[in-house]
Amino acid sequence: MTDWYTLDRDAVLERLGTRLDGLTDEEAAERLQRFGPNQLQERRGRSPWAVLAAQFTEVMVVVLLVAAIISFAIGDATDAVMILIIVVLNAILGFTQEYRAERAMAALKRLAVPVVKVRRAGQIRELPATQLVPGDVILLEAGARVPADVRILESVNLRIEESALTGESVPTEKVDRALVAENISLGDQRNMAFMGTTVTYGRGVAVVVKTGMRTELGHIADMLQTIGEEKTPLQQRMAELGKWLAIGALIICAIVFAAGVWRGGEITEMFLTAVSLAVAAVPEGLPAVVTIALALGAQRMVRRNALIRKLPAVETLGSVTTICSDKTGTLTENRMTVTVLDVAGRTVNLVEQLRKAGPVLSPDDAPLAPPDETLTLLLIGGTLCNDAILEPDEKRPGGYRAVGDPTEGALVIAAARMGLWKAQLETVLPRVAEVPFTSERKRMTTIHKVASHRLQVTGSEQSDQELATWNLQHYVAFTKGAVDGMLEISDRVWVDGRTEPLDDHWRERIQAANDQLAADGVRVLGVAFRPLDTLPEPVNEETLERELIFVGLVGMIDPPRSEVRDAVAKCRTAGIRPVMITGDHPLTALHIARQLGIVALDDAQARVITGQELAEMTVDDLEAVVEDVAVYARVSPAHKVKIVEALKHRGHFVAMTGDGVNDAPALKRADIGVAMGITGTDVSKEAADMILLDDNFATIVAAIEEGRTIYDNIRKFVRYTMSSNVGEIIVMLLAPLLGLPIPLTPLQILWVNLVTDGLPGLALGVEPAEPDTMRRPPHPPNESILARGMWQYMLWIGILMGLVSLSVEIWGYGKGSGAWRTMVFTTLCLAQMGNALAVRSERRTLLALGLFSNRPLLGAVLLTVVLQVAVIYVPFLQVIFRTVALTPAQLGISLAMSTVVFFAAEGVKLVRARVNGRRTQPS
Repeated sequence: MTDWYTLDRDAVLERLGTRLDGLTDEEAAERLQRFGPNQLQERRGRSPWAVLAAQFTEVMVVVLLVAAIISFAIGDATDAVMILIIVVLNAILGFTQEYRAERAMAALKRLAVPVVKVRRAGQIRELPATQLVPGDVILLEAGARVPADVRILESVNLRIEESALTGESVPTEKVDRALVAENISLGDQRNMAFMGTTVTYGRGVAVVVKTGMRTELGHIADMLQTIGEEKTPLQQRMAELGKWLAIGALIICAIVFAAGVWRGGEITEMFLTAVSLAVAAVPEGLPAVVTIALALGAQRMVRRNALIRKLPAVETLGSVTTICSDKTGTLTENRMTVTVLDVAGRTVNLVEQLRKAGPVLSPDDAPLAPPDETLTLLLIGGTLCNDAILEPDEKRPGGYRAVGDPTEGALVIAAARMGLWKAQLETVLPRVAEVPFTSERKRMTTIHKVASHRLQVTGSEQSDQELATWNLQHYVAFTKGAVDGMLEISDRVWVDGRTEPLDDHWRERIQAANDQLAADGVRVLGVAFRPLDTLPEPVNEETLERELIFVGLVGMIDPPRSEVRDAVAKCRTAGIRPVMITGDHPLTALHIARQLGIVALDDAQARVITGQELAEMTVDDLEAVVEDVAVYARVSPAHKVKIVEALKHRGHFVAMTGDGVNDAPALKRADIGVAMGITGTDVSKEAADMILLDDNFATIVAAIEEGRTIYDNIRKFVRYTMSSNVGEIIVMLLAPLLGLPIPLTPLQILWVNLVTDGLPGLALGVEPAEPDTMRRPPHPPNESILARGMWQYMLWIGILMGLVSLSVEIWGYGKGSGAWRTMVFTTLCLAQMGNALAVRSERRTLLALGLFSNRPLLGAVLLTVVLQVAVIYVPFLQVIFRTVALTPAQLGISLAMSTVVFFAAEGVKLVRARVNGRRTQPS
C-alpha cells in the first residue's frame, strides 16, 4: 500500500504512469477495464423472501405458532386468530427493520460526483465521475465535490471541507508538497483529498490515486456491508424465555394429562385440559406487550426530539454503559466562535457574554462589551481583512448568519456582536487591493481607502469612533494570520492608543499569550495594521507585509453546547461513561472534554490516544487501556470501529453518536447508533438506530431514561403474567394429586389467560418511570429477564395464588356446593388483578405510587372485574363458560380470598423497606 502523501509530485506521477497532461483515451480505457468504474458497489444480500422467512424462526414465535395450531384444534378460534395477528405484526416489523440497511448504501452512493473536469491528453473534458481511473489528472474548483481519492499537484489557496469524513469543523488548507511523516491520520494528510469531501475555497490540480471501493469512502461502504446485525438484549432475553417456556409447556402438558387419566378422567377431556394449560403457560400477549410498549415509548421519544428508526433500540438504550460521541456538531456547536480578544495589557473573555446573547445575531442587539479603541481596531482589522459576509438567516427571521470560511465568519460575527457591522465598515474603509492568503505565508493582507474619519458603532451609546486617533492617513493595510509569522513582519505594537517598539518584552508577552491559548485548544490569529500615504507599487507581500503595527490576538474555538455539561453529569450519575472520539487536534479535544466534564478539570494525567497510536495498536492492545481513556483524537473510521470493539470485548454496551460519513461504520457496529438529525449525513442516519432531531446530546439522556423505563415495564409484565400462570399451573397440578376434581375447564383456563395477558398486561407497559431510574447503574446487557429476584417472586406469588384458589376448591367442594368451580374460577381471576396492582413497583407500595398514577391500569382492572362478573351472571355466558350464579356470600368469599395475594405482596415491600432502613441507619 502506497503512502501517496510522502511522495513528491514527480514520484507520484511516475508511480501512477501518468503525466501532467493526463492520460490518453487508450490508457484510460485500459485502466477502466482493469480497475472498474469509479463507484461504490453493493454486495448481494438476502432476498426479501429469505428476510421474511427468517422472522418466523424465533423461538418465541415458533412457540406461539404451535399454540395457535393447538387453539384451533380445541375449537378456540378467537385465541388462535389473536395469536396469529401478533405473529404477523411482529414479522412485518422485523422485515421492515432489516431491509433499511440498504438505504445506508444508497446514501453513500449519493456522495458520488456526477460530472468532473478531467485533463485527457492535454485537453480539459467534462466526464462522468464513474469514468475516472487512477492516473487521471482532474481540476478542483470551489463548490465542487471531490470525485475520488486524489493527490494534490497544484494548490492555489485550496481549502477542502472534510468534516463528514474526518470530523474536523474547519476546512483544511491543502498543499502540493510531499509530507515527511508516516501513519498520519486523514485530517493531517494535507496534500491529499478524498472522495465525498467538498472544495470550499481556491482551486487546484490533482491526480487520482484511488477509485471506487479502494477509496476511503469505499472502505466505509465495505465496513458497513461487512458489519452484521446483532440481536439486541431484549431479543436475546425473549429468545431465552421462549425456549424455557416451550420446554415447560411440554412438561406441564404431560404431567396434567397423566395425573388426570390416573384419577379416572376421560382421556379426551384430560387431553384438552392439559393442552389448554400448556397454552395458558405461554404468555402469548408478551410479544404484543413488548411491541406496544416499544411503540408507545418511541412516540414519547419523538416528542422529546429522539426519532427511533429500529424499534428494539428503545429498550436497548436502557443497557448502555458507554456513550462514544463525536465532538464536532454533537458535543460542540459546529460553529467557530471568537471567545477571546487579547490586546496589549488586557484579555477579554467573551464566553459568558456570548452565552447570554444567544444564537441569533441581529442589528438591534446591544454590543456585548463597550468597545474601546484598541478592541475596536482589533475587530475592524479582523473583519475587513476578511472574505466572509453577513446575510439574513432564513431559518431565524430577523437574524443574520456568516457565509464563507468558518474562521473568517467567526471574526465577522464577533465584530457585529460588538456593534461593528462589516457592511457599515466597508462604507468608511472600502477595500481597494489585497494580497490573498497562501498556506506558505499563513496570512492575508487587504488595503482600504480611508473614506471617512468617523465610524458608527451600532447600538453603542458612543455612536461613533474617531479614526484619526489611529493615525490613519489616506490608506490603511490590515493583515491577519498566524501569530509567529505576524511577529516577524511587525516592528511596533499598539498600546493604549499609541505605538511602542515591539521589543523583547512585548514579543515574549504576545508569544506567551499565544502559547497559553493554543494549549487550551484555541485557534489563534494575530491582527496588525499599517497606515499608508499612497498605494504601494506593486501591491504584493514584499511591499505591504513589513513594518506593521501589531494590535492583538483573536482566539476562537468550536464551543461546547451549553446543555451538554449537564447531560454528561446525568450520564455519570446513571452509571454511563461518556467518551469523546474526534478527528480534531488532541489539545482541542482535551480542552473541550475538560469543559464538559468528560475529563476532570484536575486530571493533569488525562491520556489522549491519537489515530496514529491507534493504527499501531491491535484490538487486544487497546482493550488493555480502553477503560482508562476518555478522549481519542485524529481518528479515522476504522479506528472508531476498533474502539467500539475493544469496549465491547470489555463487556461494555456501547452507544455511538455521530453525524458524519466517517461515523457510519461505528454507528452500525455499536450496540446502538445515534445520528444527528440536522447536521447528520444521510449515510449516518441510515446506519443509526436512533436520530436526535435537535442534534442535542442532552436528548440522549432523556432517551436512555425512556429505555430504562420501558425495560422495567416489560419486566413488570413478565413478572405479572408468569406469576399468574404459575398460580394456574399450581392449582391444576395439585388438585388431582389431592384427590380433587380438575378445578377449571379448558375454556375457563383460556379465559383467565386472555384477561390477564390482555388489558392489564398492556396497561403495565405505560407505567411511569420510577424516581430512581437515572440514579442507578444500567442493567447488565447479558442478564436474564428473570434476574434480580424475578423468578423468586414468580414462584412465591404463583404458589400463594395457587394455594388460595385450591383452598377455595377444598372448602366449596367439601361443602357440596355446586358453585365451587365458579368460585375457584373467580378467585383466581380476581387474585391476578390484585397481582397486577402490586407488581407496579418492586419497592414502592400502591399507596406510595398513588392509585391513579397509572389510570390505564386502573381502568383495565375494573373492566376485567366487570367482564368476570358478566361471565358469572349473564345466562348465555354461563352456558359457554360452565359457570353458575354465585350468592352474595360465595362472591364475598371469592373476593376476600383473592385479596390475599395483593396484601401479601404489599406487606413484603413494607418489611423490606423497614429492614433496608435499619441497615442504612448509622450505628
